[in-house]
Amino acid sequence: MKYLDTYILAEIAEGNKKYFCYIEEDFILTDLTLAEFYWVLLRDTNPEVADYWFQKLRVYAVIISAEMMIEAMRFRRLHKQKDLSFFDCIGYVYACKNNIPFVTGDMQFEKMKNVEFRK
Repeated sequence: MKYLDTYILAEIAEGNKKYFCYIEEDFILTDLTLAEFYWVLLRDTNPEVADYWFQKLRVYAVIISAEMMIEAMRFRRLHKQKDLSFFDCIGYVYACKNNIPFVTGDMQFEKMKNVEFRK
């Protein structure tokens, strides 16, 4: 099981075959990552593409508790020099709490523990 962030999902949606291995494994994401990804697709493509991926990925999305959000914002504050996004902090903290790798291509996470960095 791995946690896929929006960067990885976008690479998969764009057809980058280097990332297809992740969609063939067990993976998870949060409802907030799914919402962020939906926005990225709306912004960059069209509603039909965004709806397609939303329907395809929604079964992998877990709902985040308010407590998890608070913990993620504390993590974000602790690492404010890295300018981490709200969504990435939630995904990263969720992955760490559940002992699963956080898969990302975001440079801010490259050297952090529990990260599978992929470019």
